[in-house]
Amino acid sequence: MSKIRVLPDNLANKIAAGEVVERPASIVKELLENSIDAGATRIEVSIESGGRRLIRVSDNGEGMNRDDAILSFERHATSKIRTAEDLEAILTLGFRGEALASIASVSRARMRTQRNADLVGTEVEISGGKMYAVRDTAIASGTEIQIKDIFFNVPARRKFLKSEATESFHIANLVTHYGLAHPQLSFKLINNGRET
Repeated sequence: MSKIRVLPDNLANKIAAGEVVERPASIVKELLENSIDAGATRIEVSIESGGRRLIRVSDNGEGMNRDDAILSFERHATSKIRTAEDLEAILTLGFRGEALASIASVSRARMRTQRNADLVGTEVEISGGKMYAVRDTAIASGTEIQIKDIFFNVPARRKFLKSEATESFHIANLVTHYGLAHPQLSFKLINNGRET
C-alpha cells in the first residue's frame, strides 16, 4: 500500500512555499532531510564539481515501493501529512512534498530505492521534470538519489553559481551541521572522489 499521496488543493495551498533550488547545497539539504525522515542511520553524500556535475545521496532508510517512488516526484506528494490538523503536530524535517519535484525540474535525476521487505527495488529517471524510465533494479534497502547537471535546462540560473570551491564549502558546511545536530547518525561526504 502506498504511503505517499498527493495533497488535496485546499491543504496544498495552506503550505505551498514555491520551493526554489538556489544552489547545489539546497539540493543536498532537501535530500539529507528526506534521508533523516526516512529513518536512515547511515547517509553518504557524494559530489563532483561543487555539486554542479553530480550530487548523490544514499541512505539505509526505509526505502519506497514502486508506486511511492513514482509519486514522490509529483508536486505536493508527501507521506508526512494527510490533513490540515497534521500541520499542528509535524515531527519531520520536511512535509510539503515540493523538494523532489523542484529538484527534478532543473536537473537530470535518478532514484533507486527498495524497502527491506521487497524482493526488487525501483529505479526512476527524470530529466527536466519529465519522467523517462521506471524499471526494476537491485539495490540494498534504502534510497539513492543522483542529481546530475544542475540547471542544465536553465542556463540563466546556472551562471549565478559560485566557484567549485565555494559551492563545495557550502555543502561541506551543511553536512557538518546536520552531523552535529544528529550525532546518533553516520554521515560521510565524498568530494571529487575523496572522503572529506
